Amino acid sequence: MKLSNLHPAPGSRKNRKRVGRGPGSGTAKTSGRGHKGQLAGTGYSRKRGFEGGQMPLHRRLPKRGFTNIFRKEYQEVNLDRLDKIAKPEVTLKDLVEAGLVGGPTEQVKVLGRGKLTSAKVVHAHKFSASAKKLIEDAGGQAVLIGS
Repeated sequence: MKLSNLHPAPGSRKNRKRVGRGPGSGTAKTSGRGHKGQLAGTGYSRKRGFEGGQMPLHRRLPKRGFTNIFRKEYQEVNLDRLDKIAKPEVTLKDLVEAGLVGGPTEQVKVLGRGKLTSAKVVHAHKFSASAKKLIEDAGGQAVLIGS
């Protein structure tokens, strides 16, 4: 097989419609655009969501909800992932190096899925109640960053 022999499967590609090529073509003269009017000319494009002057759907529907400007986004890390880090003390830097967190500026919350097989001191911005209990039951410590 050579690159020069490659071609699409039969029937998978369709020739484009050649408009304005004489009366025998079926799309002559006005090229399927009708007579006169705004739509007949070149360069016409309707605005997105335009419904012919009728109030568009996105304006007919009421607004809902709001954006809380004080919201804090947390990167979530579960205990089963933390258990794979073979260090007795897990810091934010260790989480970044292990690829569990995007970057050092991320806020981290530890969640309680899985369990720890060894005692670890875990540093994070937030802990779920179940995660904190499981860390302490394994003989470790949950240390809050920034407080």
